[in-house]
Amino acid sequence: MHLHILGICGTFMGSLALLARDLGHTVTGSDTGVYPPMSTQLEEAGIELQEGYRAENLSPRPDLVVVGNAISRGNPEVEAVLDMGLPYVSGPQWLAEHVLSGRRVIAVAGTHGKTTTASLAAWLLESAGLAPGFLIGGVPRNFGISARLGAPGAPFVIEADEYDTAFFDKRSKFVHYRPEIAVLGNLEFDHADIFDDLAAIERQFHHLVRTVPGKGRLLVADAEPALDRVLAMGSWTPVERFGEEATSPWRIELERDDASRFRVVHQQGEVNEDAVVDWSLTGAYNARNALAALAAVHACGVDLARGCAAASRFETPRRRQELRGEVAGIQVIDDFAHHPTAIAATLEGLRAATPRGRLLAVIEPRSNTMRLGTLRERLAASVNAADAAFWYQPPGLDWSLDPMLVASPVPARLEQDIDALVAALVAEARPLDRIVIMSNGGFGGIHAKLLVALKVAHG
Repeated sequence: MHLHILGICGTFMGSLALLARDLGHTVTGSDTGVYPPMSTQLEEAGIELQEGYRAENLSPRPDLVVVGNAISRGNPEVEAVLDMGLPYVSGPQWLAEHVLSGRRVIAVAGTHGKTTTASLAAWLLESAGLAPGFLIGGVPRNFGISARLGAPGAPFVIEADEYDTAFFDKRSKFVHYRPEIAVLGNLEFDHADIFDDLAAIERQFHHLVRTVPGKGRLLVADAEPALDRVLAMGSWTPVERFGEEATSPWRIELERDDASRFRVVHQQGEVNEDAVVDWSLTGAYNARNALAALAAVHACGVDLARGCAAASRFETPRRRQELRGEVAGIQVIDDFAHHPTAIAATLEGLRAATPRGRLLAVIEPRSNTMRLGTLRERLAASVNAADAAFWYQPPGLDWSLDPMLVASPVPARLEQDIDALVAALVAEARPLDRIVIMSNGGFGGIHAKLLVALKVAHG
């Protein structure tokens, strides 16, 4: 079958393309604003990409068009699909019907940490010899790809996004997945372009809870009031809590301040001396992500001590605290953080792991929520753990970042040109500094430009 995918370079749709190809389908697709790592993955897989949306991309006539959720009415290719009477389906529905059906699905949901938690769960299952399938909104470096089918009948791990499904299906993506094990990691307001308030997102999470069978399991973070409200709407599945509260059956005990080493306690008072994770990640939020993943795979029979040993060998997914390079003792780190909570947590973790040099935060407010300015009053405080903040005003952001300079708790600078931003960073940086670049987009290729400029400046 010939599948044509609209929005193929999105992290979800690109991963779906890889799965469709592995099922033996002919896969083509179209998109705009293509950038790595997804574009690179697709090219290496031999999947034909068309830059831009046009009716001509539908020739030869595909058997089925899979429509990404970023595609709206008025898109010339969508209009051609409708006018030609081509069969079409959303990505989540296609995935549910052709990949997830009959599999033991582990769905990882939450406002933050989904990619890391899902990547880690897949890695733990792989280390235990279970050869899982997975679809993740990033590229786990332990695998080098964002999706695979896995062994027949093996568990399937999916990053379960609450964003809407398609222009013709406004439910959250994750209601299609029908997991046996669902991880609810956290919940706060985001996606202001489609949700009016937090209560609307809580309702969608409740719909996800409704799909988990009674024989399954809900792994729910403690100290999350929004998740408490979700469960209060109704739950028909055993619930296990995880976090740092003494009453939670899954707990972490930090052994280093930066959370790079921690002990896992399963059940009240039960201590396994081998249940220790010692890894390269930092931040208590990442330790909680690991705890969620360990709990999820434990439900699939993975021994806790063995899981902790595998977690210690985990490599962060691309764009999650990813070290892109080092010049003259100056590190350039790439991170996907784009919500104030995620920015603050990332910087706090890196601050604890940066005892000598300075931490320079570089931020592009690019997400739809940021573009709407919904959370902008929280942005300035999010950089409190950094030594200095460099803000970038991207094209199309219709509100000014100037207030960030006034309200900033640390020295701050604003640039509207990538080259000027790179020059400012080169002028400021010195050995032992860590420059962490945070954006959910390509950020104009700033990572490579900065590394080149640092090499020129420092010989």
